[in-house]
Amino acid sequence: MKALTPARAERIVALGAHCDDLAIGAGATLLTLGARRVDALVLSGGGTAREDEERAALKAFCPEADLHMTILDIPDGRLPSHWEKAKNALEELRAATDPDLILAPWAGDAHQDHRGLATLVPTAFRDHLTLGYEIAKWDGDMGRPNAYHPIPDTLAERKVDLLHQHYPSQVHRSWFDREAFLGLMRVRGIECNSRYAEAFHVNKLTIDLAGG
Repeated sequence: MKALTPARAERIVALGAHCDDLAIGAGATLLTLGARRVDALVLSGGGTAREDEERAALKAFCPEADLHMTILDIPDGRLPSHWEKAKNALEELRAATDPDLILAPWAGDAHQDHRGLATLVPTAFRDHLTLGYEIAKWDGDMGRPNAYHPIPDTLAERKVDLLHQHYPSQVHRSWFDREAFLGLMRVRGIECNSRYAEAFHVNKLTIDLAGG
């Protein structure tokens, strides 16, 4: 499969509705990018043990970055009731940074918190490349992504190791296991002629074919 190789993404905005969303949906991509600065906003988990997990995890997934994290305390599953708080947080983040790339949930996600955050992103970041990551869940909402990031075997394994190391509160869940995480990356790898890949949904982008 032919690939476009963009310029290095030095500044990244990473958005999650819940602690662990970013690591599950784009953990291997974060490990690959090696961004200089990462501004992360997570809407829920603030003030709980989940916040501690998330802070440690994102430091591990972005080891070279100047990492700035904001973790709000919006209750899980209640984003529609806290719309203004989430919107204000995004607007404050937009005023503070002009990223080269945004990682966020995709708009077709069945979870209302994921979908709501995806809806808010273009209202604050109107002229930025956004990769919408996917998270497998019982809703059966896996779509047809249109952007693939091939992942070396070592990074796929590293992603799964870090997930289990940094999110002990989630290991009891039926979907939180090695087979699930590697399996999805394996399927997306097949779709782009690689062994492993993370896949994303891109709503709109421009390409510079003249190299100017």
